Amino acid sequence: MSSVCLFTAHNMQGKTLLVIVGPTGVGKTHISIRLARQWAAPIVSADSRQFYRELRIGTAAPTEDELRAVRHYFIGTHSIHDEYNSGQFELDVHRLLDELFASHDLVLLVGGSMLYVDAVCHGIDDLPTIDAATRAYWLEQYRTRGAGFIQEELRRLDPEHYRQVDLNNHKRVLHALEVCTITGRPYSALRTGRRKERPFHIIKIGLNRPREKLYERINRRVDQMMTDGLLAEAERFYEYRHLNTLNTVGYKELYAYMEGRMSLPEAVELIKQDTRRYAKRQLSWFNRDKEMHWFHPDDEEEIIQYVTRQQANPFNPSEA
Repeated sequence: MSSVCLFTAHNMQGKTLLVIVGPTGVGKTHISIRLARQWAAPIVSADSRQFYRELRIGTAAPTEDELRAVRHYFIGTHSIHDEYNSGQFELDVHRLLDELFASHDLVLLVGGSMLYVDAVCHGIDDLPTIDAATRAYWLEQYRTRGAGFIQEELRRLDPEHYRQVDLNNHKRVLHALEVCTITGRPYSALRTGRRKERPFHIIKIGLNRPREKLYERINRRVDQMMTDGLLAEAERFYEYRHLNTLNTVGYKELYAYMEGRMSLPEAVELIKQDTRRYAKRQLSWFNRDKEMHWFHPDDEEEIIQYVTRQQANPFNPSEA
């Protein structure tokens, strides 16, 4: 299904999607709830790990009190066994926005999942759905033959994308190989990069802290997750560790511990290290967006003033 004609006829003029992004651990949940209450607005989560109802601790999902404070969408809506991707998210969120904008002038989109935020704001290319057999084939190649093999296969099938992709991100490499297999064409040839027009105003807020403070928060949060029962949560789903949804920071390191490949303290330290690396990648990604306006998470009043000016002057952001 195309994502071009997603909206019904009701008037989108004056409607605003407030996008709040930033690295993991920066404090997006706290400030977004305060801002949502300021405007009596709902929150749509763009954290692709918080979609999964089974993974509450390791994804730092909002607490029950936080969920009661503001209406949230896409928190715990899927199972780890569900196939879900940014393309489906684009369609689902725009259907939801069509409903929400009927009764709200402003809706928040909050999260740090880069592709999912971009899918909602700008759209993504209409790539084919990957069948289970193709996905299983390439995943097995990766598991049995290693990262070097799939990187070399991508170089052979799509040298252009090979030069551009983060080769250390095996999920990206695998996805490109899956698309090559399904279509018989290079993945790079199917990516147009065209931005889709949206019928509402988009305001983008980036949150950041000094790096040493951010890393301190990340380290403390990992320790708190362990105190809250992250190891037991990971153990409950050990038999499903092959799933893409569990091949992620906070779980894969603990599975390495359970399989005797490292000690528990080593696994916890690796979770902290991998989380810090992920935060760095998020910042690099969001920093490329020239529409992003950056704030410290404590700058609530400044954010409110900025958004208010932007709403009043949506077509001249440089003057707002």
